[in-house]
Amino acid sequence: MNTITTVLIALIIIVALLLILIIMVQNPKGGGISSTFGGGGASSGGVQSTNTFLDKSTWTLAAVMVGLVILTNFTIPNKNRVKDVESNLQNTTEGAATETTEEEAPATPLEKAPATDNKKEEETK
Repeated sequence: MNTITTVLIALIIIVALLLILIIMVQNPKGGGISSTFGGGGASSGGVQSTNTFLDKSTWTLAAVMVGLVILTNFTIPNKNRVKDVESNLQNTTEGAATETTEEEAPATPLEKAPATDNKKEEETK
């Protein structure tokens, strides 16, 4: 594993632990989904701002987690993936080489159409 992958995995672990901590701190009596749709009760300003901060922090950390996981996926070396790409590239170039040789030389030469005699057609009319 390279250094970038190790750093990204460490960041994923840190973000996961922060997500666990923030979710555990949130007040379960906040109303949940019902407060999102306007069913929340009256609460003091301090508690409301804390819940807003925790909610935004949860969504931000979740988005960071998804981004880190996707980024880590691209940094992990996969020997099978490299071999597959190389073999597909080789097959594609071989297939293209055989197709061009077939298109360059036609199977039979083109023949000219026989010339028509316009005088004979005019005489028959």
